[in-house]
Amino acid sequence: MVDHVPAETSGDERGALLSFVEAQRGAIRRSLIGLTEEQAASRPSASGLSLSGLLKHVAEGELNWLRMAQQRPSETSRTEETWADSFRLVGDETVEGMLEFWDGVVVEVEKFIRSVPSLDDTFPLPQAPWFPKEGRVSMRWLLLHLVEEHARHAGHADIVRESLDGRTAFELVAEVGGYADQS
Repeated sequence: MVDHVPAETSGDERGALLSFVEAQRGAIRRSLIGLTEEQAASRPSASGLSLSGLLKHVAEGELNWLRMAQQRPSETSRTEETWADSFRLVGDETVEGMLEFWDGVVVEVEKFIRSVPSLDDTFPLPQAPWFPKEGRVSMRWLLLHLVEEHARHAGHADIVRESLDGRTAFELVAEVGGYADQS
């Protein structure tokens, strides 16, 4: 779980962008450290966000963006009726299972991005009121969008986690890095 993004190797734009995406993924993953399923599913604020729900949302969202870029249907497409399920674990879903699912998505994203001829290659956006008609975006845009989305939700996760038990992102980074309580 990356907590600092090192400078990229000269000319390795793909690597740099993938590293920034991974840093934000790590922030979301760290927010779940040491929690029970019940704690991860709890919603300590009026927003209704939970850590396990945020995890599921970003994992599914990343897969959906990958499938759009690949111009393939997504296994996790949602309808208006099932949209709320993208923010909560349902049935036999668990945090561990969702982390494993996301790990698979991460591998696919990296493999795909490393395989495209150019970050300037584009793919069409779906028809939606929030996208321009017949809009297209580049692979570079996709990676920047993943940084943006994951960072937004990592911030949500920081607030939810601190509301649950007072643990801050800095404390969790220290724990993962092995330098907690070295006083």
